[in-house]
Amino acid sequence: MIATDAGGMGRLDWGDPSRPVDLVFLHATGFNALTYRTLLEPLGDRFHVVALDLRGHGASTLPTNPKRHPSWRIYADDVAGFLRSLDQPVVLAGHSMGATTALLTAERAPDRVRSLVMLDPVILARRQAAFLRLPGMWRLAMQHPWAVAALKRRDRFPTKDDAFNAYRGRGSFKGWSDQTLRDYVEGGFKPTADGDVELTCARDWEAANYGAQANDPWSVLKRTPQPVRILKAGKGSTCAVTPQDAARFPDASIETVEDANHFFPMTRAEAARAALAQALAT
Repeated sequence: MIATDAGGMGRLDWGDPSRPVDLVFLHATGFNALTYRTLLEPLGDRFHVVALDLRGHGASTLPTNPKRHPSWRIYADDVAGFLRSLDQPVVLAGHSMGATTALLTAERAPDRVRSLVMLDPVILARRQAAFLRLPGMWRLAMQHPWAVAALKRRDRFPTKDDAFNAYRGRGSFKGWSDQTLRDYVEGGFKPTADGDVELTCARDWEAANYGAQANDPWSVLKRTPQPVRILKAGKGSTCAVTPQDAARFPDASIETVEDANHFFPMTRAEAARAALAQALAT
């Protein structure tokens, strides 16, 4: 756990703890650091890898306010504070919301990030992104089907095994290995006072994150001096950046993971891990 004046931010480490941190990884909306163990743990053979539980997720105890959450800047501020506590610049990476947060963080702490790896980041089309940055317009994104579904999501089960069985092979979890799903459940549920388990990421906070789209990743990409590697899903990608856009950014590459959906870090971990390993070795 990373202690701050406001609360704690969950942290998982793989690799030699005596060496400086090489990679910091940020999870997607509603997930947690442990969800990515299958992806990240093998990198611990050569590197010191840290995965964080962002505010309102996993083991973190930092306060949340779903009614005042227009963008993911609060996460970027949290992560930038952590990076400033490290001994050297790191490769900063993430998936979905975590990938976009990594980009926003790099702008806040440019001297603490040596390169970025973004796994299917949430980057809306330019016009849509600009519209949602207008005052109050981010609230319209709360009508997105993912936000509506999050508010209706079952948030309590008798046991973690019951949660696992309810999710297995269904919805977003289709194609996940049992181990990866169990890691998600282990990191994503906590015991209640009456003996059940409930989501660590509250439904209203998860929904608020889908609505928090007053971000400006296009402009940040233009200003980012670090090398940026974007891997986007071949099916249903949340990233509107195309390979043709790469020429507009200082040092960015954009690739597509063919025949893979938004959750390829779980279902096609080898492709995501290879990108991370290359950034670490460069």
